[in-house]
Formats: sequence, C-alpha cells, structure tokens
Amino acid sequence: MRVIGTAGHVDHGKSTLIEALTGTHPDRLKEEQAREMTIELGFAWLTLPNGEEVGIVDVPGHRDFIENMLSGISGIDAALLVIAADEGVMPQTKEHLAILDLLQIPAGLIVMTKTDLASDSGWLDLLEADIRSAVSHTVFKNAPIIRVSARNKTGLDELISSLEKILQEKPARLDLHRPRLPIDRVFSISGFGTVVTGTLNDGHLSIGDEVEILPSGLKGRIRGLQTHKKKEDKAVSGSRTAVNISGVDTDLIRRGEVVTHPNQYQPTRRIDARFHLLNDVEPTVNHGDEVKFFVGASETMATLRLLGTEELKAGEEGWIQLELRNPLVTVRGDRYILRRPSPSETLGGGVVVDHQPKGRHKRFDQGVLKSLESLSQGSPADVLMEAALALNASPLKEIIAKSRLDTSTAETALKELLENGQLLILEEGKADPKSDVLAVTLRFWNDLRERIETTLDIFHKQFPLRRGMPREELKSRLKLTPRIFNAAVKKLVESNILADARGAVSRAGYEIKLDASQQAKVQELMRKFAKTPYATPSVKECQAEVGEEIVNALVETGEMVAVSQDVIFRKQDYDEMVEKIKSAIQQKGQITLGEVRDMLDTTRKYIQALLEHLDSIGVTMRDGDARKLRR
Repeated sequence: MRVIGTAGHVDHGKSTLIEALTGTHPDRLKEEQAREMTIELGFAWLTLPNGEEVGIVDVPGHRDFIENMLSGISGIDAALLVIAADEGVMPQTKEHLAILDLLQIPAGLIVMTKTDLASDSGWLDLLEADIRSAVSHTVFKNAPIIRVSARNKTGLDELISSLEKILQEKPARLDLHRPRLPIDRVFSISGFGTVVTGTLNDGHLSIGDEVEILPSGLKGRIRGLQTHKKKEDKAVSGSRTAVNISGVDTDLIRRGEVVTHPNQYQPTRRIDARFHLLNDVEPTVNHGDEVKFFVGASETMATLRLLGTEELKAGEEGWIQLELRNPLVTVRGDRYILRRPSPSETLGGGVVVDHQPKGRHKRFDQGVLKSLESLSQGSPADVLMEAALALNASPLKEIIAKSRLDTSTAETALKELLENGQLLILEEGKADPKSDVLAVTLRFWNDLRERIETTLDIFHKQFPLRRGMPREELKSRLKLTPRIFNAAVKKLVESNILADARGAVSRAGYEIKLDASQQAKVQELMRKFAKTPYATPSVKECQAEVGEEIVNALVETGEMVAVSQDVIFRKQDYDEMVEKIKSAIQQKGQITLGEVRDMLDTTRKYIQALLEHLDSIGVTMRDGDARKLRR
C-alpha cells in the first residue's frame, strides 16, 4: 500500500487535480471551500490500473500554512509537484521543492496543470524548460513532466500510468515489525469515540491490539481500523490508516504524537543529525540558534548545537545536536526539516543519525564526530556496533532495533561482530536479531571487567579479613541493573576471574589470612571455647577479645558458626551437637528443648538459640514443645 502527496504553490490546482483523479475533493473544512484554498491536510484515494490502491495527501500551498504541509508530507512514497501553466515556478513551488528534496522523497512526477489556459504549445515548452532548470539539482531532476488539464480531463490517463510506473520501480518500505503511526488528525465519531489518522510506518496494527500513544504515554486498545474508508482487520505498513481507539479521550491526543505497540519506542529530547543548509538562506546559522524541528507529523522548538564548527553558511552541511523543548518520537534514518521561527522560513534539513544519544556532546570532540560519521556512512556492522556502544549492555533485539537495520542485514552484521569478538553475549541463549539475550561490546565489557576487578582489589585491601564484598554493595557501587550485574558476575566466575559464594563476591583464589598477632589472639580465644564447648563466650565477648573483623573472618572461613546474634560455637563443637541431636531424635522420634539441654549439660540460652537455628536451616521442625527431623 502506497501514499502519494501533492506539493506546489497556492492556487496551482492541487485539490482540483485530486478531485479529477479520484472524484473526491480533499478540502473538507467550510472555510477551505469558501476561500477555495487548502488550509489543513486533505485526503483521497485512487485505484491504479494494476489494482493497487493509493492514498493521496493534499497539502496547503499557501506560505502561511507551510507547517501544516510538513505534518503530512514526510510519510509519502511519491510526490506530485504541481505547477500551473499560467504562472509557472513560484515562491512556494521552490520552498515545497526544497522540502521534498531535503526529505529525499524517493519518487515523483511534475504535473503541469491548467494547460487549457496556455495560449500555445510553445509557451508550454518554454515553461517546461524553466521547470527543468528549477529541479535540476534536486530529487526531481529526472522526474517526468505531465501536462494536464483538470477542467478538460486531458493528460489524466498519462498521469495515472506514469504514477503506476514510478511506484512499481520504488523499493518496498523497510519493515522492522515495530508499527509507528504519526498522528496527523484527531477527531471523534458519535458511537465510536476517538479516531486518529496517519500513514503507518513499519509493521502492522490489528483490531484488539493494545497501543500506546507517545510521548504522552496514554494507553488504549484498537477498536476498529479503516483504510480508504473500508474496514480492515489489519493495517499494513505504508497505508493511510484511521484507527478507532477505546480508552483514550480525544482531548488528550495531539497531532504529531505517535501510535505504537507498548514498550517499542521511547520519546527523546535530544537527537544527533546530519544537517544541510539551503543555498538561499541568509544570514548564517549559528550555534545556539532557536529553530523549529519537524519530523513525522510532529513539531517542536529546539536549540541548535553545531558540532565541529561555530557556524554554517548557505549550502553547507554539518553535524548537529538538537535539544528539543518537548519530547517526541523519532528513529535513526528519519528525515527532518528545520525552520526559522521568525521571520518564518525553511532553513534546511537532513537525516536523524542517533535518536537516543548518550548525552550532551562536547562540540569539538573528534571521537564524537568520528562516531557520527560511522553511523552515517559505515557498513551495517559499523552501524550495529555504534548502536551497541550507545546502549552499553542491552538485549540483542533492542540493539538491532536502535540500529534500524532490516532483519537480513542485521543478521549478517551481527554474525560479523560476534565472529571478530567486537560483540559479546553475556547470557545463555540464541544470538539472533530477535533474541532477548544480553549483549555488550568488547569495549564496554573490558571497561566493566576492569571496574569490577579494581573495586574488589580495593575492597580486599581495606578489609583483608572479609571473604568478599556483599553482592548488593558491589552492584550499587558499579551502578548496574540486576540483570547486567548478575550476567557479568556469572561470566567472570565461569572464567575463573571471580568467586561468588554465600552472597559475597571476591577475586578468584582470594583467601583470608591472619597475621601472627591475630593468630595468637584467636588461639587464646579457642582455649576458652575448648573448656566449655557447649557454653561458650558470647559474640560480644569474642569481639571484645579479638575484634569484630576477626570474629567475622572466623565465621567466613567456617572455623566458627554463629547460630544467633549472641551465640557462637566452634565448628567442630557445632557439628558434634547437631549429630547428637539428630541421633537422639532418630531414636525417640522427637526431642524437647529440656532434653537437649540435659543431654549436652548446658543452659537454655544456648540450646534455644541452637534449635531455632536448626529450624531455620531446615534440619529440624517444631511440633508443639518438641522437635522432629524435617523430611
């Protein structure tokens, strides 16, 4: 399904031409009909001889409504540049032509209308030569010129056949299965509710789908779909689509927002882009200028940041970063337009290279400029690599989505990066473009590994008597998400670089070692434990004698077992007590606290702490006043 759009100076017969082609006059507002001038976008459709249905977007030609024109022209597959035979190339012809060229509309026809008003064919020949000169350096330089009279119905058949031909030659739209419908019209129908319209980019929408409207974040469900006033169960990429959405109030939706499936796009307030300044713009464009940014059906004010230069002169190109006043949805590869807010004029445009840059760039950083160049002109592997670098560590499918590569190209690029080791998979799973496994660049992985190792080395030096850093503390210091942290630690453990046990992470092979002075203190403490192994000094008494760090170290190394905050035993004494309790229960079926106390010849304080500890680790279970072995 394709969509074409009109372009051209006011009163050059765009709407009349559409009516002659389709039988539908696109002007729907009373003011438009009264003034005989298009103000808002108009819509119609046409069935070509080969059976293909084509949507048509009619745009305003008057300079006061150029921004309305921009909201409908970016999603088209081909354009009809309309030039009236009685006036020729006019100011808005030139501005519309410049916009079509900046947007790189891939196909088009030049339609010379009102030929019935020309005095002779010689005049039309001269006009055609003038038109050829005007379009010579644009995407329309090779476009056919069709002479038409909507009044006399001449030239329409040739126009239709030429349109059919250029559409057949145009490549299919990129479909990454991530629907995005920029809203160019919002209204309500009695009995149905909220309806939005737009040209569907990428993917498809189906009745019953949950949808999200961005950047507002409103969510609803598709109640109905129409294409060219025909009900559809599914809207496909490239079609002019009306979407009836339940659960969303019409007053909350704005033109320029985007309908998509939940969790597939994120609004942005900053973009990196390649920018071309038009040849006739004066004065220069400077760093810090306020501009109007148009992409899809949206517009917002933005601050222009020039990268690598202080100014751009007429006809020059450069790298820019735009700080957007309002968030919007755009992706890598989108074409955009910049206009000066006052006096109102089109400055130029270009292509979005990164729709989610990491942050505010240093303007003359050569690394930034090189990265942008790679994104703009690099191979698919370069593009995929830059997307991975921008996301640090992300599910593979999200890296692919950011790259905007089609599935086949992404698969080849991914294979190349995996084979040469530039991209690493951190989790188990299949590495394909639709996979959810976590992937990182080699650069990010090496940096992360160094950070982890350095953090642990410092920790071991500060706390030599601790087995390792608590997992949560390490994750917090590294400022990683649980998924990335867990995957990274697991990979480093499998590589014998780290050890991960009992909630603490350490360097592999790290051992707690006491010096001679500390060992002497411990030996003296152990003599006290040997005298009364089942009625030991308290934890606080132990800490007072040898220090809290040493007590913790003895527990970490397994020499001692703390069964409560206050009760601690030597490991051999603890094991002996546990075996006696288990043996007694096996003989009697159960045992009480008093029986254990008498059997071990100690006090209730120690036995209660020990039995509650055994309950907590699943050795015993309480049954009234007695304990049984847990099955």
